[in-house]
Amino acid sequence: MTIDPLAEIVTLLQPSASYSKLVEYAGRWRIHRNIEGKPVFFAVLEGECRVVSSGRPPIIVRKGDFVLSPSTNDHVVESIDAPPYGIAMMPTEIGEGRFRVGQPDEPVNLRMQVGLCSFASPDAALLVSLLPAMIVASGEPRLALLLQLVADETRHSRPGREVVLERLLEVLLIEALRCGADVTSIPSLSRGLTDDRLVSALRAMHGLPAHSWTVAALAREAGMSRSAFFARFSRVVGHPPMEYLLAWRMALAKRLLRTRELGIEHIAAQVGYGSGSTFSTAFARHVGMSPVRYVRLEGHT
Repeated sequence: MTIDPLAEIVTLLQPSASYSKLVEYAGRWRIHRNIEGKPVFFAVLEGECRVVSSGRPPIIVRKGDFVLSPSTNDHVVESIDAPPYGIAMMPTEIGEGRFRVGQPDEPVNLRMQVGLCSFASPDAALLVSLLPAMIVASGEPRLALLLQLVADETRHSRPGREVVLERLLEVLLIEALRCGADVTSIPSLSRGLTDDRLVSALRAMHGLPAHSWTVAALAREAGMSRSAFFARFSRVVGHPPMEYLLAWRMALAKRLLRTRELGIEHIAAQVGYGSGSTFSTAFARHVGMSPVRYVRLEGHT
């Protein structure tokens, strides 16, 4: 069975929707969003605007574009003709699930479906660090359909709403990550998965986390020399190979511990450790507490 690392990470993130709304923008405007690290996404339904994020070049998005930012703490969205300073505004609610930005007498020049979601995983910060900081997908009708389903589900209280939203968001995030362009070219897992040489090593790590991998063995999977593989993996993915493998094993171990279905020895074997004591030592070093204490604390959250 072929393992999809991107799908595994998105599933582990446990995404849930906070809201999804339709926003109309009129005249010259600027919105500053401090979203506290929560993932934000929006689809441009009509018009165009500029997105400005700290430490990144501004990007112009247009009708048909879908923007996903899994980790941006703050960003500015503004009209193309917005002046350098001033005109900061707040959205005004004009109907159920509908908001407006700008003066009432100004013509609408942009419509977007805007959403905010959250990640329930205790390892969200680690897992998000493996994804691009911001991606843009253009002309993808599947994304438009998924977003419409998310928007519809957030506005109604149907049975099973939370489960449906979680699954929709998983598919939405995976679809955006696999078809979008990383506009910042920041090292990430998705960049590694588009690298013809690294993708086989990444799939091997995710497919067989219990295997006794070494840098040399992973380099052979990639068909590269050990030194070339190490340098390329670190540059493209953003983590050295064994550091990435350790982080992934610990994320899997936490998930297994939270289920309370397996003992320490079985979990150790599933994530590549020869004994429970060796695993417990590595876990405590990585997480800052023993597996037993982690399970106890998780039971009280």
